Amino acid sequence: MRIFLGVSGASGAAYAARALHALTASGCEVGLCVSDSGAHVISHELLEGGPQPPDDRDAVVREFVARNATGPGTVAVLGLNDLTAPFASGSSGAAAALIAPCSSATLGGIAHGTGRNLIHRCADVMLKERRPLVLLTRETPLSLIQIDNMAAVTRAGGLVMPASPGFYGLPRSVDDLVDHIVARALDALGVANHLSIRWGETDSPAEGA
Repeated sequence: MRIFLGVSGASGAAYAARALHALTASGCEVGLCVSDSGAHVISHELLEGGPQPPDDRDAVVREFVARNATGPGTVAVLGLNDLTAPFASGSSGAAAALIAPCSSATLGGIAHGTGRNLIHRCADVMLKERRPLVLLTRETPLSLIQIDNMAAVTRAGGLVMPASPGFYGLPRSVDDLVDHIVARALDALGVANHLSIRWGETDSPAEGA
Protein backbone atom coordinates (compact mmCIF):
# COMPACT_ATOMS: atom_id res chain seq x y z
CA MET A 1 0.00 0.00 0.00
CA ARG A 2 1.04 3.58 -0.67
CA ILE A 3 0.31 5.57 2.49
CA PHE A 4 0.82 9.26 3.19
CA LEU A 5 1.94 10.10 6.73
CA GLY A 6 1.74 13.76 7.66
CA VAL A 7 3.23 15.03 10.91
CA SER A 8 2.01 18.43 12.06
CA GLY A 9 2.92 20.50 15.09
CA ALA A 10 0.68 19.11 17.81
CA SER A 11 2.18 17.38 20.81
CA GLY A 12 2.28 13.61 20.36
CA ALA A 13 5.30 12.88 18.17
CA ALA A 14 5.35 9.37 19.63
CA TYR A 15 2.22 8.57 17.63
CA ALA A 16 4.00 9.53 14.41
CA ALA A 17 7.05 7.48 15.36
CA ARG A 18 5.09 4.35 16.10
CA ALA A 19 2.95 4.79 13.00
CA LEU A 20 6.04 5.04 10.79
CA HIS A 21 7.49 1.93 12.43
CA ALA A 22 4.31 -0.09 11.95
CA LEU A 23 3.65 1.09 8.38
CA THR A 24 7.14 0.21 7.18
CA ALA A 25 7.09 -3.07 9.11
CA SER A 26 3.91 -3.94 7.20
CA GLY A 27 5.64 -3.31 3.90
CA CYS A 28 3.94 -0.03 3.05
CA GLU A 29 5.40 2.57 0.72
CA VAL A 30 5.25 5.64 2.95
CA GLY A 31 5.31 9.25 1.81
CA LEU A 32 6.40 11.19 4.89
CA CYS A 33 5.81 14.92 5.19
CA VAL A 34 6.77 16.77 8.37
CA SER A 35 5.85 20.40 8.97
CA ASP A 36 8.33 22.82 10.52
CA SER A 37 6.34 22.73 13.76
CA GLY A 38 6.18 18.95 13.52
CA ALA A 39 9.98 18.78 13.31
CA HIS A 40 10.17 21.06 16.35
CA VAL A 41 7.92 18.72 18.35
CA ILE A 42 9.86 15.64 17.20
CA SER A 43 13.11 17.28 18.28
CA HIS A 44 11.72 18.20 21.68
CA GLU A 45 9.68 15.09 22.51
CA LEU A 46 11.71 12.31 20.87
CA LEU A 47 15.25 13.54 20.29
CA GLU A 48 15.71 15.54 23.49
CA GLY A 49 16.48 18.60 21.45
CA GLY A 50 15.11 21.08 23.97
CA PRO A 51 12.22 23.52 23.71
CA GLN A 52 13.71 25.70 20.95
CA PRO A 53 13.16 25.00 17.22
CA PRO A 54 15.93 22.78 15.82
CA ASP A 55 18.78 24.40 13.91
CA ASP A 56 18.52 21.78 11.17
CA ARG A 57 14.98 20.51 10.61
CA ASP A 58 16.11 18.18 7.80
CA ALA A 59 18.53 16.49 10.17
CA VAL A 60 15.68 16.00 12.65
CA VAL A 61 13.54 14.32 10.00
CA ARG A 62 16.44 12.09 8.87
CA GLU A 63 17.06 10.98 12.46
CA PHE A 64 13.34 10.40 12.96
CA VAL A 65 13.26 8.11 9.93
CA ALA A 66 16.48 6.32 10.90
CA ARG A 67 15.13 5.52 14.36
CA ASN A 68 11.64 4.42 13.38
CA ALA A 69 11.50 3.06 9.83
CA THR A 70 12.01 -0.68 9.40
CA GLY A 71 11.91 -2.97 6.35
CA PRO A 72 10.51 -4.17 4.13
CA GLY A 73 8.59 -0.93 3.60
CA THR A 74 10.12 2.22 2.17
CA VAL A 75 10.02 5.89 3.12
CA ALA A 76 10.13 8.88 0.78
CA VAL A 77 10.60 12.17 2.64
CA LEU A 78 8.51 14.87 0.97
CA GLY A 79 8.93 18.62 1.19
CA LEU A 80 6.16 20.47 2.99
CA ASN A 81 5.69 22.90 0.10
CA ASP A 82 6.35 20.44 -2.72
CA LEU A 83 2.97 20.34 -4.41
CA THR A 84 4.56 18.49 -7.34
CA ALA A 85 4.97 15.41 -5.12
CA PRO A 86 2.97 12.39 -6.36
CA PHE A 87 0.79 12.37 -3.26
CA ALA A 88 -0.57 15.82 -4.24
CA SER A 89 -2.64 14.25 -7.01
CA GLY A 90 -5.45 11.72 -6.96
CA SER A 91 -3.84 10.00 -9.94
CA SER A 92 -0.91 8.96 -7.74
CA GLY A 93 -2.84 5.94 -6.50
CA ALA A 94 -2.16 6.58 -2.82
CA ALA A 95 -4.42 4.28 -0.85
CA ALA A 96 -4.88 6.32 2.32
CA ALA A 97 -3.50 9.11 4.49
CA LEU A 98 -2.81 9.49 8.18
CA ILE A 99 -2.01 12.78 9.87
CA ALA A 100 -0.51 12.01 13.26
CA PRO A 101 -0.52 14.10 15.25
CA CYS A 102 -2.96 16.54 13.68
CA SER A 103 -2.85 20.07 15.06
CA SER A 104 -5.92 22.28 15.36
CA ALA A 105 -4.52 24.56 12.64
CA THR A 106 -4.10 21.60 10.27
CA LEU A 107 -7.60 20.38 11.13
CA GLY A 108 -9.00 23.82 10.33
CA GLY A 109 -7.20 24.05 7.00
CA ILE A 110 -8.50 20.64 5.95
CA ALA A 111 -12.03 21.30 7.18
CA HIS A 112 -12.36 24.50 5.16
CA GLY A 113 -10.37 23.51 2.08
CA THR A 114 -7.89 26.34 2.58
CA GLY A 115 -4.78 24.17 2.59
CA ARG A 116 -1.42 25.82 1.98
CA ASN A 117 0.97 22.86 2.06
CA LEU A 118 1.37 19.22 1.03
CA ILE A 119 -0.20 17.85 4.22
CA HIS A 120 -3.36 19.86 3.60
CA ARG A 121 -3.36 19.02 -0.09
CA CYS A 122 -2.98 15.27 0.44
CA ALA A 123 -5.86 15.29 2.91
CA ASP A 124 -7.97 17.15 0.34
CA VAL A 125 -7.06 14.53 -2.27
CA MET A 126 -8.17 11.70 0.01
CA LEU A 127 -11.52 13.40 0.62
CA LYS A 128 -12.23 14.14 -3.03
CA GLU A 129 -11.17 10.65 -4.12
CA ARG A 130 -13.23 9.04 -1.33
CA ARG A 131 -10.21 7.30 0.13
CA PRO A 132 -9.44 6.76 3.83
CA LEU A 133 -8.23 9.82 5.72
CA VAL A 134 -7.51 9.63 9.45
CA LEU A 135 -6.74 12.71 11.52
CA LEU A 136 -5.24 11.81 14.87
CA THR A 137 -6.04 14.96 16.80
CA ARG A 138 -4.26 15.77 20.04
CA GLU A 139 -5.91 18.65 21.88
CA THR A 140 -7.99 19.09 25.03
CA PRO A 141 -10.31 20.67 25.93
CA LEU A 142 -11.94 21.44 22.60
CA SER A 143 -13.43 24.75 21.55
CA LEU A 144 -16.66 24.85 19.58
CA ILE A 145 -14.62 25.93 16.54
CA GLN A 146 -12.52 22.76 16.75
CA ILE A 147 -15.62 20.60 17.25
CA ASP A 148 -17.28 22.20 14.22
CA ASN A 149 -14.13 21.57 12.17
CA MET A 150 -14.15 17.92 13.23
CA ALA A 151 -17.78 17.67 12.17
CA ALA A 152 -16.99 19.22 8.78
CA VAL A 153 -14.19 16.73 8.13
CA THR A 154 -16.44 13.87 9.20
CA ARG A 155 -19.24 14.99 6.88
CA ALA A 156 -16.70 15.17 4.04
CA GLY A 157 -15.72 11.53 4.60
CA GLY A 158 -12.69 11.78 6.86
CA LEU A 159 -12.25 10.03 10.18
CA VAL A 160 -11.33 12.17 13.18
CA MET A 161 -9.63 10.08 15.85
CA PRO A 162 -8.75 11.86 19.09
CA ALA A 163 -5.74 10.40 20.87
CA SER A 164 -7.86 8.83 23.61
CA PRO A 165 -6.41 5.40 24.48
CA GLY A 166 -8.38 2.59 26.03
CA PHE A 167 -7.34 0.85 29.23
CA TYR A 168 -9.12 -2.49 28.86
CA GLY A 169 -5.88 -4.09 27.65
CA LEU A 170 -4.28 -3.24 31.00
CA PRO A 171 -1.42 -1.15 29.58
CA ARG A 172 1.88 -1.37 31.42
CA SER A 173 3.64 1.58 29.83
CA VAL A 174 3.19 4.77 27.84
CA ASP A 175 4.26 2.78 24.78
CA ASP A 176 1.25 0.49 25.27
CA LEU A 177 -1.06 3.51 25.30
CA VAL A 178 0.53 4.90 22.14
CA ASP A 179 0.27 1.53 20.39
CA HIS A 180 -3.43 1.29 21.24
CA ILE A 181 -4.17 4.50 19.36
CA VAL A 182 -1.88 3.76 16.43
CA ALA A 183 -3.41 0.30 16.06
CA ARG A 184 -6.89 1.84 15.77
CA ALA A 185 -5.62 4.32 13.19
CA LEU A 186 -3.98 1.59 11.09
CA ASP A 187 -7.16 -0.48 11.29
CA ALA A 188 -9.05 2.46 9.81
CA LEU A 189 -6.48 2.72 7.01
CA GLY A 190 -6.78 -0.99 6.26
CA VAL A 191 -3.21 -1.80 7.32
CA ALA A 192 -2.81 -5.12 9.13
CA ASN A 193 -1.10 -4.84 12.50
CA HIS A 194 -0.74 -6.50 15.88
CA LEU A 195 0.25 -3.50 17.93
CA SER A 196 -2.37 -3.78 20.63
CA ILE A 197 -4.51 -6.31 22.44
CA ARG A 198 -8.00 -6.33 20.94
CA TRP A 199 -11.23 -6.69 22.86
CA GLY A 200 -11.67 -10.33 23.85
CA GLU A 201 -8.00 -11.20 23.33
CA THR A 202 -5.62 -12.14 26.12
CA ASP A 203 -2.31 -12.63 24.30
CA SER A 204 0.26 -9.88 24.09
CA PRO A 205 0.67 -8.23 20.68
CA ALA A 206 3.51 -9.44 18.49
CA GLU A 207 6.72 -7.48 19.04
CA GLY A 208 7.49 -5.05 16.25
CA ALA A 209 4.29 -5.78 14.30
